[in-house]
Amino acid sequence: MPRPIPPLNPLRAFEVAARHLSFTRAAEELCVTPSAVSHQIKVLEDNLGIPLFVRDTKSLILTSAGKTYLPGVQEAFRQLVQATYRVQRERQSQALKLNLPPTFAVKWLIPRMKRFIALHPDIDLRVSTSKNMSDFERDDVDIEVRYGRGDYPGLHTELCLPVEVTPVCSPALLAGAAPLVRADDLRHHTLLHDDSTYDDVSNPDWATWLERAGVSGVDTSRGPSFWPSHLVIDAAIDGLGVALAKRNWIRRDIAAGRLVEPFPDLALTIEFSYYLVYPEERAADPRIQAFAAWVREEGARDGSE
Repeated sequence: MPRPIPPLNPLRAFEVAARHLSFTRAAEELCVTPSAVSHQIKVLEDNLGIPLFVRDTKSLILTSAGKTYLPGVQEAFRQLVQATYRVQRERQSQALKLNLPPTFAVKWLIPRMKRFIALHPDIDLRVSTSKNMSDFERDDVDIEVRYGRGDYPGLHTELCLPVEVTPVCSPALLAGAAPLVRADDLRHHTLLHDDSTYDDVSNPDWATWLERAGVSGVDTSRGPSFWPSHLVIDAAIDGLGVALAKRNWIRRDIAAGRLVEPFPDLALTIEFSYYLVYPEERAADPRIQAFAAWVREEGARDGSE
């Protein structure tokens, strides 16, 4: 009779621990204790009859056998994930599960969803938000939007929205006691800060924007901060001060007269952009194809407005 494969829990513990080379980080991902991970690894090593890790007080190192075993285990889990994905897709409705940055969902997707529904009434969008990237092998997500440089190995990546930032405020503030005629006039106003930069070193804060605009002597350490980004936009709409906002999020507010750009010529293009991301093997999924095509159309619509 063929030798049975080891139990799945120890195999999963081995894959995660080998990926992190840390029982502690593996425990965090698996939501168990480090000792539980160590126990599962011991079960697997006893089952195989070979050590998979060299353990010392400072590091965790794969043995030669562990290095040989790991790629096959990882590929087996990938195949399990894809098989599960296919069978669930056949069983479930045509729902498409999206994971998006919060403000992308609030300020870009939702205002346009009627157009998607009209084009694809058979596809139900299930929208969740997070600033963290999904793990497509573990999370129940079909496709997501990521904010970064577009470097996501092993995944299909497509530019969704380039980004510019610009100061915005309510029309009442613009026409108030201290009108915003020049960038230097910002010294008379409260600066509203967006804390949701997602570790984006290219995204200018107020200090960077003012320096680029040639303005000095403005205290950029003061003023309230907000996360997610749509909160700082709402604060600007309510007249609390001037926000430095992504143009992608304010088009409707500008068109409706809720916001104005006091210095439209001083908008800055930044390095990070929004990307549509999903596993390469899902490229033939007609729901994903439909959503990606619609995003392209909406992006082109933005560019022509």
